[in-house]
Amino acid sequence: MTNRYLGVLLPVTALPSQYGVGTLGKEAENFIDFLVTARQNLWQVLPLVPTGYGDSPYASTCATAGSPYLIDIRKLINEGLLTEEEANEYSCESERVNYEQLFYRRIPLLKLAFKRFNKEDGKFLQFINEGEFAQFALFMAIKENNDWLPFSKWNEELRLRNEGALKQFEKEHQEDILFWQFTQYTFFKQWKEIKKYANDRGISIMGDMPLYVSDDSVEVWANPELFMLDENGRLKEVAGVPPDYFSETGQLWGNPLYNWDEMKKDGYKWWTNRLRKALSMYDYVRIDHFRGFDRFYAIPEGMTDAKIGRWYDGPKEALFEDKLDWNIVAEDLGLLDDGVYRLMKNTGFPRMKILQFAFDGNPKHEYKPSNYGENCVVYTGTHDNATFIEYIEDLPAKYRKIFFDDLRKECAKFGVELTRNCKLQATKAVVQLAYLSKARFVIMPLQDLLLLGRESRINHPGTLGTWNWSWRLKGEHLKKSRAQIIAGLVKKSGR
Repeated sequence: MTNRYLGVLLPVTALPSQYGVGTLGKEAENFIDFLVTARQNLWQVLPLVPTGYGDSPYASTCATAGSPYLIDIRKLINEGLLTEEEANEYSCESERVNYEQLFYRRIPLLKLAFKRFNKEDGKFLQFINEGEFAQFALFMAIKENNDWLPFSKWNEELRLRNEGALKQFEKEHQEDILFWQFTQYTFFKQWKEIKKYANDRGISIMGDMPLYVSDDSVEVWANPELFMLDENGRLKEVAGVPPDYFSETGQLWGNPLYNWDEMKKDGYKWWTNRLRKALSMYDYVRIDHFRGFDRFYAIPEGMTDAKIGRWYDGPKEALFEDKLDWNIVAEDLGLLDDGVYRLMKNTGFPRMKILQFAFDGNPKHEYKPSNYGENCVVYTGTHDNATFIEYIEDLPAKYRKIFFDDLRKECAKFGVELTRNCKLQATKAVVQLAYLSKARFVIMPLQDLLLLGRESRINHPGTLGTWNWSWRLKGEHLKKSRAQIIAGLVKKSGR
């Protein structure tokens, strides 16, 4: 039988730590130990890339780089690259992740470490010679020397990658470029250590890949021909989704769109390389907004909402013809049609089921556990959803009654107890239903396993603010006793 997985969704940034944001250090190891005690065998992380506009990991300056914020400071102290006093001076400690502080303090702290780092280290020189992050390091050094402006506002020679101008910049800013190489060398060194720690203890890692890249990214700057841009390198149309039952105005994401005709000429090499990179980092990769490979929605640049737009065909199955046995999970939520269903069937990738959407009174709803097949991934909710407790609290009275009546019927099918209309009991019940289902993957946001409320939500889509991407665990959340409660649910399900 194919391996079955029980996992937890938790961004690395949410881990407790001494220096203001979760990192790839001891706290990550402690969380992996927590998963083992809880009888889990998978950890799903959110993108580990440098965060961009709105602090979102889904709007990064590079789709394959690692975030400097996730580099563990304690490890740098142990290596003699920093002192305790320096780390404390540049600390960003706060109850929630403070990205503004991280921006102004973490990079200078890493530069202190870089000054003491042996730049003639053989492994570091090999890393540089491989050239994987040469363009990223150059891009970031130019940004830093242009007051962090988006590349669309650089002078024309650098914006359009004039060869002479780039060579001159490299000559004048070698140390700046080398620093950004150092961030990647250090990040991936620490990430490999954490992944090995997890795998050695029977924990697989699932990564998360945004479909689109940011308009202010090294990918667009270095490969403009691969995107739908005008003759001046400016956006013509941008990504989003049209109005639906979630939003009367749709969602205007603003990402550049792919020029699939150009990508097809070399057999989608850019995408193949991106997927290979991801699968070298993770055991499984979830691709966000998978429906965009079938058809994608394009909104004219300059619009303030997504009401006006048009659909284009994507590459469909052609992109995945040689990748059908790759460990890919498809996020197939949103506005679906026959083309998406056909793409999902032909690729055979596991689909997603969201329990928050399941209990609407329809006994045939595909998100109900009794209607699952094996080839799917079930969640209570994703990083973009409310916690399950918040979801129940916000249901209008009419729909709350439908929810509890429907949930009680589903519980009866599986022998799960639900004696009263209680949000805590209901959350426990849906977790049990997921564990008892046929689904190959069951992945719960940690907040729902710990019965946490709205204060622990990860993201509110379509909004900007300090509450997005900033929630952090407290040490008490990861006590062994809490892991043992989760383990008891697993044991009870017989999974």
